[in-house]
Amino acid sequence: MNPAVKYTLARLGLFVLIFAALLPVPMDIFLKLILALAFSAAISWFFLRTWRDQMAQQLADRVDKRREDKARLRSALAGEDDPPATAKG
Repeated sequence: MNPAVKYTLARLGLFVLIFAALLPVPMDIFLKLILALAFSAAISWFFLRTWRDQMAQQLADRVDKRREDKARLRSALAGEDDPPATAKG
């Protein structure tokens, strides 16, 4: 499964789980939503770190690939034989 989808579904699941746990507590619904959002963000920061790192790595790989493709296309349009070396950093 795609790491971004996995991470997003886990974050959403945590939010729903915490919100459902707060439903019996007698307080305003908006306060429950805010608390559920804050608690789910804090919990996901620690427990979903691996999936978040996988998602970030996947995004970084896509950016690098697009950069390389762009350099290759520019080189081809300029009529150069060899594409320029891409600088990482």
